[in-house]
Amino acid sequence: MTRELETIDKSLEETVLSEREEYSGRLLHVLRREVKLPDGRISAREMIAHPGAAAMVVLDDENCTVLERQWRSPLDRAFWEIPAGKIDKGEDPFETACRELEEETGLAADKWVELGTIHNAIGYSNERIVIYLAQGVHPAESGQKLDAGEFLTLHRLPFEEALSMTRNGEITDVKTLVGLAWARDYLQGNLPQAKLKR
Repeated sequence: MTRELETIDKSLEETVLSEREEYSGRLLHVLRREVKLPDGRISAREMIAHPGAAAMVVLDDENCTVLERQWRSPLDRAFWEIPAGKIDKGEDPFETACRELEEETGLAADKWVELGTIHNAIGYSNERIVIYLAQGVHPAESGQKLDAGEFLTLHRLPFEEALSMTRNGEITDVKTLVGLAWARDYLQGNLPQAKLKR
């Protein structure tokens, strides 16, 4: 970050004066903050506190990926998604990715690359999703173990077909759009932020 950008950001900063929890659920917590704005006025901010998640683009030796089809209640419809899951308390996002890949798909991977982190709902949530590329995939010893109440179908399709689905509107989920694009860029040598995990 340049010194100029640091100065700009400082001029935009809000000071948190107080914070209280309005609602506490199994996954989400709604918070209300009182903040002091850059011009000195006081305002309120409502936000959803989220534990964060890890997601992974699966790529096998035949250049196919695995997408899930899952019902999402807020929009009352099913979506195409890359595998993903919530980070448990005290868990490293990479551990989450390895665990969720096995639990949701019944697969394990020999090679992992951290592609980057997205903040997918910055207007109302602190959620972050760390996205990985999983290669050298093979059946996991444990097999698929979905959580109670979790229903999804798995679909293996060519990576290029999945990329086409991001362009024709079939895929609209943010983590999936970004994950597939970052995986493409990494494979083409155009993602300097990527870090080999193992």
